[in-house]
Amino acid sequence: MRLLIILGAGGHTKQMLRLVDLLGAAYDYHYVVADYDTVSEQKLRQPGPVYRILQPREKRRGHTDSATAVLLKMPSALVQAWRILRRVRPDAIIGAGPSLQIPFALVAKGVGIPMIFIETASKVETLTFTGRIIYRYHLADPFFVQWRHHVDRYPRARYAGRLL
Repeated sequence: MRLLIILGAGGHTKQMLRLVDLLGAAYDYHYVVADYDTVSEQKLRQPGPVYRILQPREKRRGHTDSATAVLLKMPSALVQAWRILRRVRPDAIIGAGPSLQIPFALVAKGVGIPMIFIETASKVETLTFTGRIIYRYHLADPFFVQWRHHVDRYPRARYAGRLL
């Protein structure tokens, strides 16, 4: 089974690499990282090709892109996601909430590739921006949360415990 793993800088990557460790070497892994991320690729323990994509909503150095900037980046990110999905042809896509998961979720929904969303454990009280979009528009099934009380606010979500 071929899995496309969406990595994000910092905690998103740590959680996804923990999941990959739990899944083990039985899968054919492919990875997606943000174009500016120079660290995540170095942390991979299961081999696989790495693809880079423009991150639609960047949060770094105390700055978050405006809604206008996100909208301007999204068409390019959608094209990049479509090209990667066409090349990799994954059986499923798994991610823990970075915004670069949104273009993959949109394209995957259109072409029938299952998207597995895991809300990052770092959001204790609310969902991330990405999580809210993916949940609201039914872009992932299943939609997992790592905090039990999130299921009260997001009834379609499944509690799965913590990855850290």
